[in-house]
Amino acid sequence: MTTPYTLGRQGSIILVWNGTRVDLQDVVDFHAQQEIHVQRANPLNKPPIEFNTPAGWRGGFTLDRANAALDTLFNEDELAFWNTNTISSGVLYCYIEENDGSASKFEYSGVTLAFTNAGKFDANSIVSQSVTFFASQRRAI
Repeated sequence: MTTPYTLGRQGSIILVWNGTRVDLQDVVDFHAQQEIHVQRANPLNKPPIEFNTPAGWRGGFTLDRANAALDTLFNEDELAFWNTNTISSGVLYCYIEENDGSASKFEYSGVTLAFTNAGKFDANSIVSQSVTFFASQRRAI
């Protein structure tokens, strides 16, 4: 029996950084939310008017460390910044298998990343790593 709801396992993400696909194994969660800029007018002779304009997307993901892909990416980015004053960016793709058999695909462009948790190494635990991101735009593809 299929569920009428989307389960997390129906989603996947792909990161392309500086034109190269990054091998993100064992992603265990992903979240994204739209950022908005609130526009407001307070006319003297009528009720206030408010509307929102798009201001990018913010989100993050966590993975159970299966390789050095994220460590390598952030190491190379940091070296590029300090050695050549280069700031890297990328594209993040999110794929969702819908219950009707179709697929929803989204592209997050103009992505910048922050390595918010490079991992805690404990003798009896899986090492988790977390990344947050900002994207200038999200579009259906």
